[in-house]
Amino acid sequence: MLSAAEPERKFTDMFSPLSVPAEIIHDSAIVVSLICLAIFLVVVFMLCYVIFKFPSKGPEDDKKEPPQIYGSSQIELAWTVIPILITVVLILVTVRTIIDIQDREMPEDTVHVRIIGHQFWWEIHYLKPDGVDANGKTKWVTDFVTANELHIPVSSRENPRPTALQLESADVIHSYWVPQLNGKTDLIPNHTNRMWLEPLATGTYYGNCAEYCGTQHANMLIRVMVQTQEEFDKWAANQRKKPVDSTDPIAVAGHEVFYKYSCVSCHRIDGSPEPLAIFGPDLTHFASRRWLGSGVALNNTENLLSWMRDPHVLKPGVLMPNMQLSETEVEQVTAFLQTLK
Repeated sequence: MLSAAEPERKFTDMFSPLSVPAEIIHDSAIVVSLICLAIFLVVVFMLCYVIFKFPSKGPEDDKKEPPQIYGSSQIELAWTVIPILITVVLILVTVRTIIDIQDREMPEDTVHVRIIGHQFWWEIHYLKPDGVDANGKTKWVTDFVTANELHIPVSSRENPRPTALQLESADVIHSYWVPQLNGKTDLIPNHTNRMWLEPLATGTYYGNCAEYCGTQHANMLIRVMVQTQEEFDKWAANQRKKPVDSTDPIAVAGHEVFYKYSCVSCHRIDGSPEPLAIFGPDLTHFASRRWLGSGVALNNTENLLSWMRDPHVLKPGVLMPNMQLSETEVEQVTAFLQTLK
């Protein structure tokens, strides 16, 4: 089993599934590919047979019209029945795959997450049950909020622990795709789609928004951090806590600058007076995240200073404006954000 310290998984490695739904899709893709390969080989064989069996005998022979066959029931049945049978097999394989994925019943200990796509980042709400509605279905409310990096527990075939995702969009159409964990699912404005993940190995999995959504579509990256149950519980417990106020004078000054320039109008920090600040990622535990800007750069001091000076240097076209901070203010806000662990 992979550990979180091992190299991150490749984004495009869809032929190495490490999640139950990805395995279902992979197995179906192999069946379909083998059928298509068989059709291809038959066509190539027949083409080569005709080429070598009936070679041209010269220019005069090329002008002759070959013998015509009219009304061959055998040929007509062959090119009608065989494609129908192949199509039926492909339909059955596809339908079975869709049913296996979409109609899978989730166990009681399933982790429930709401993901909202924004230009160009991911808002992530971890949910908790809050009674039942009039139809007897469980009502879910937000437990805590984070951004861009999805943390989920690892599952196993003996003790399944899937994660159910509720996918929404705040602006345009996005698409959530982590090839090694599941197929892509679109996020549609004013509509909720669903998918589920059940990873069988710990580690960090790469994904990407798979629907063109604007200038920074290619840098709307996805990181899924699959952890052991113990590590996930520890991480979730930390995310529920309020950040501890720093006594470092530079960080304290940075906190004041953060409010002075109305950063809280877009970014929420747990306990801030702007609970509706949803235009930018929630920064409550910003320092606990590994990446900046939905995966465009590592979350270290050098990159964070660059982001504070002008976020468009690391992510051209990002909707966050250049706040025109002085160098002192840049250092102060950076120090403050690094205390949000």
